[in-house]
Amino acid sequence: MAAAKRKVIITCAVTGGIHTPTMSEGLPWTPDQIAEQAIDAAEAGATILHLHARDPKDGRPSPDPDVFMQFLPRIKQSCDAVVNITTGGGLGMTLDQRLAAAKRAQPEMSSLNMGSMNFGLFPMAAKYEDWKFEWEKPFLLASDDFIFRNTFKDIALVLEQLGEGCGTRFEFECYDVGHLYNLAHFVDRGLVKPPMLIQTIFGILGGIGPDPENVVFMKRTADKLFGPENFVWSVLAAGRHQMPILTQALVMGGNVRVGLEDSLYLGPGRLARSNAEQVRKIRSIIESLDLEVADPADARQMLALKGGDRVGF
Repeated sequence: MAAAKRKVIITCAVTGGIHTPTMSEGLPWTPDQIAEQAIDAAEAGATILHLHARDPKDGRPSPDPDVFMQFLPRIKQSCDAVVNITTGGGLGMTLDQRLAAAKRAQPEMSSLNMGSMNFGLFPMAAKYEDWKFEWEKPFLLASDDFIFRNTFKDIALVLEQLGEGCGTRFEFECYDVGHLYNLAHFVDRGLVKPPMLIQTIFGILGGIGPDPENVVFMKRTADKLFGPENFVWSVLAAGRHQMPILTQALVMGGNVRVGLEDSLYLGPGRLARSNAEQVRKIRSIIESLDLEVADPADARQMLALKGGDRVGF
């Protein structure tokens, strides 16, 4: 009897709060565009949809729950993918703003950044001369004097209000090795319990670099701190590093995250036209390695999620 294929969760981060409309015609920023691309990504094989909102007028990151509610019900009605709502938001948002949409929607999953850090977007501003909207260049340049705040108190508040209050589980975003130790602190306090989805992130200016040895080091550290049986390991890499690092993670037994939040490209010099294109590409790599894409039911079982019928949208 043939052994069962390992199932791989594909998370798709549809729009994020990093890239701006000038950078790609494929980047979705209106509620209709976000809904359409999220649904298409799910149909292409995305298991989890990681979602931000943007101002429908000019595409800037928005924390407004009313904007989220313009696309969340449509996504839920059109596909069975696990919906994961950001608590990272965008540069300059307060914690209350970052939590507002998730508290209202009470999703199965939310992201949770595991430490304060420098988060540098400013090098991207030099790549463009003409901008669609006036806010874009100042937004990027301001990140050279920005600290993305996620204190121990902040993290505990999110765990309490969303985890205990709404039954939401988390995509624990770890941008450096210290973030893994921060997560271990909350496990020791009993505020986080397995199974955990640990998203290790490579290539953000201010976080750990996108080097193959760093991927190995982060996985080895997580195994030491938590035990491999207690977490589901996923990897994302920024920009041009996306597909090579994700392929390494797949070979190492990991899960993957793609999407236009993380990279605007499908390959060298080739902008992705949609999130679904990236999902299809990583799916082809998964299947070429004789692995299988996990469906939403698989993810709900692997991550002990509450189910799509118990959300607030």
